[in-house]
Amino acid sequence: MSRGQAAEVKSRTTKSRLLPAPGKPKPADVGAGLVTGLFSIPEGMAYASIAGFNPVAGLYAGIVPAIVGSLTARTVLMVTTTLTSAIALTSQNVLRQAGLDPRNTGHLATLTLLAGLVMLLMGVLRLGAVMSFVSHAVMTGFSTGIALQIVTGVLKDATGYRPHGHNRLYQVGDWLAHIGRWQLAATLVAIATVVVWALARKVRRLEPVALLVAMIVVGAAVAALGTHVELVRDIAHIPAALPTFSAPDLSVVPQVLGGAVAVALVALAQAASIGSSVPNPDGSRSSVNGDFAAQGLANLAGGLFQALPSGGSLSRTGVAVSAGARTRWAGILSGVLLALVVLVCAPLAERVPMPVIGGLILVVGGELIWGKRHDILLVLRTSPLSSAAMVLTFLATTQLPLQQAIVLGAVLSLLLYCAQAARQSRFLALTRDPQGHWHLSDPPDRLPPGDVTVLYYAGTSFFAELPRIEQALPRADDAHGAVLILVVRGAPDVPSSTMAKVIRRHARELDRQGGRLILAGVSPGLARILRMTGVDRDLGPGGIVPAEGAVFEPLDRALADARSWAAARSGRTPDGTAGHRTPPGPPT
Repeated sequence: MSRGQAAEVKSRTTKSRLLPAPGKPKPADVGAGLVTGLFSIPEGMAYASIAGFNPVAGLYAGIVPAIVGSLTARTVLMVTTTLTSAIALTSQNVLRQAGLDPRNTGHLATLTLLAGLVMLLMGVLRLGAVMSFVSHAVMTGFSTGIALQIVTGVLKDATGYRPHGHNRLYQVGDWLAHIGRWQLAATLVAIATVVVWALARKVRRLEPVALLVAMIVVGAAVAALGTHVELVRDIAHIPAALPTFSAPDLSVVPQVLGGAVAVALVALAQAASIGSSVPNPDGSRSSVNGDFAAQGLANLAGGLFQALPSGGSLSRTGVAVSAGARTRWAGILSGVLLALVVLVCAPLAERVPMPVIGGLILVVGGELIWGKRHDILLVLRTSPLSSAAMVLTFLATTQLPLQQAIVLGAVLSLLLYCAQAARQSRFLALTRDPQGHWHLSDPPDRLPPGDVTVLYYAGTSFFAELPRIEQALPRADDAHGAVLILVVRGAPDVPSSTMAKVIRRHARELDRQGGRLILAGVSPGLARILRMTGVDRDLGPGGIVPAEGAVFEPLDRALADARSWAAARSGRTPDGTAGHRTPPGPPT
């Protein structure tokens, strides 16, 4: 077997697997897993506490969901766990609107399992394709806004001052305006953490574990000097035990089912940009549908073991990558090592200073924002419309509840796509020179009498585009004996009603002037629609030439009929020579 055949077999085998192969862990994955697991202790507990859940539920969200998610995700380095406060706050809102207690383990298990089921179904039904309709401009604004949320979420940990306001940009302004209220000790610890991290990165051997070095060195210094700052134990006690089985309360399913969909969408939307932001080191392609299913499985497993709803975490993935992650084992080990730390070193983990975590998360968030600079510049240089969509999505992500920002981003993507498609739609004239070479040109202003003109329709038949491009059609005044052939092979099977009206209106206008309209390369679906709407009667016999046989065959048939008809009207014998506008056929 040749090397190429072996690669092809390997590719088919990989695609046929239900679960991706875990491969072999790299030494750097151990350090990355430890750093990521340690981050899960204060960060997960803090987000759960802010949202009114038992802080331990946020801690446990970094164990089972992280292991299952990393084992099954198609984005190799994606870490699945409770990320930022968005999922936690959305989950809290769902339970409270249903009149349920966020600290009830049965209610929490039900919500997490339902959210996981929604994610899994979206992956199985291949609804991840919806994400391909989200424009690059909108996704850039959304992911940059999420990165800013990561930063604002730890400003209180890093400086001891919690900024006010729901608007993330306002929070940054309020934080800077009240610099005098920052706690000196917390601020100095956070600054020292960033400095140690920066120095460690300058040492080549320490660069992959710079985050871990900063956490250990500054944490040990705080303990040795007795510096008074907030510690993990000030949030909640860490039980020296693994999560136990948590049975769902099925009686509340009708009350939280709708909310579970919202939680799932929030989680999936936040994780959608991870695949493009963190390419797979092994060169394999990510799969949005595979990642949806993986996050669903992670929640189905985590929901049975006291975990909050989880999703692919951009911040935790950023921590893993910065710490040197090379394979999916970094995420798997983050859950395994977190479980060992909780089981064996709970009292020690409680002594991790919150300003250390705050400083390192500021570094991670800053790196995520800095990493988007090229995408931001690209969008700004593309078009004013794309720039406006990016800015609006960013502002929505920083100022509105995340579920509303998601809806707005989807609407903006749809509007941007429609606007761009409408602007690009047009008619192209196709002519042939005496040597038989085909050329593209602009449509003529008017149809030459007694001649055949062929135009190719390049568009999507959106109703908004048709009034504009109808004006580009050649005028039919004094078009006796003229034939206009429209090649519509690229048109959709189900055109808008406006498209049918445009065809009918132009066919009748040509008929009044003694001319004719022929549609060539018509798909079966489009032909059926034209018959149902009566447009075929306006076109007359032979007015619809179906897209059958070779690419050029429908056009050749339409051209032959058009020449015969025009010659009969003008009294000439059709010869297809000079003056006839003949096309090369529609693009394949």
